[in-house]
Amino acid sequence: MDQFIIGVDLGGTQVRAARFTPALDLLDRWVEPTRAHEGRDRVLARMLDVIARVMPDDPASVLGIGVSAPGPINPRTGIIVAPPNLPGWHNVPLRSIVEERFKCQTYLGNDANVAALAETTHGAAQGYKHVIYVTVSTGIGSGIIDEGRLVIGAQGLGAEAGHMIMLVGDRVSTLEKEAAGPAIARKAIARLQSGARSIIAERVSDLREITAKVVGQAAADGDALAIELIAEAGRLVGLGLVTMMHLFNPQVIVVGGGVTKTGDLLFEPMRAAVREYVLDQAYCEHVPIIPAALGDNVALIGAAALVTTRGGSYL
Repeated sequence: MDQFIIGVDLGGTQVRAARFTPALDLLDRWVEPTRAHEGRDRVLARMLDVIARVMPDDPASVLGIGVSAPGPINPRTGIIVAPPNLPGWHNVPLRSIVEERFKCQTYLGNDANVAALAETTHGAAQGYKHVIYVTVSTGIGSGIIDEGRLVIGAQGLGAEAGHMIMLVGDRVSTLEKEAAGPAIARKAIARLQSGARSIIAERVSDLREITAKVVGQAAADGDALAIELIAEAGRLVGLGLVTMMHLFNPQVIVVGGGVTKTGDLLFEPMRAAVREYVLDQAYCEHVPIIPAALGDNVALIGAAALVTTRGGSYL
């Protein structure tokens, strides 16, 4: 009898589900808009319907269901705690809801953690047992693999590198608030309002339309201000990586997310900051810092990998 694994990605914009082979080859996929504004019950019903659409005819052939969801969550209890992009969701027992509906063992994982799992089992970090994964996008998320196990902490709330505290002047901030996509856009707007010249301003009808994507495209076209802003973000992320390298001593660092589409404009300042500020070169000289490999399907693959690794415990 053929066997299958179901991977689910519950996001603020889309709900996706896919059927995989046990080797995580993608067989079928279904997508619906989340419509988070409609509230928890309707989103839950929509998610269960999306899962049902990729289920095989024989439910007994399913080895398990893995669900990627926005944090904070507790994968040990299977509860979504309070995701900021899903209004009305608070302490939702998502794992038990899915298990009750499909009578199948279900695993729940933070979206950044499952992305780390995906890149380690099937992506850029294959073959490594000590991995740091960071995504730089609308926010900054992270996942850590140590000795082949996903690091999640006592209540599943750990490995949140984007919320590392930093002092900016006399203001307490975080890595995410200073280097993620909205921060890049915010800094671009401030510089333009203070008189800086840039093609960024020519590409929008209103400065409020500026996004990190707009800045990144301007940087790719050689705009000095845009290049400076992307480089600053790269340097800040690099400093965050230094802290993580000192704490976890990884073999490889994988960086994904929309902002990484700027390529070396982001990666080179990031790598330079690591080389400059590590306690000793032993921390970084044999540790590649590389782009993620799996693209848009990373959360689905990672969710399915929760099943094959029994929640990220056995890679």
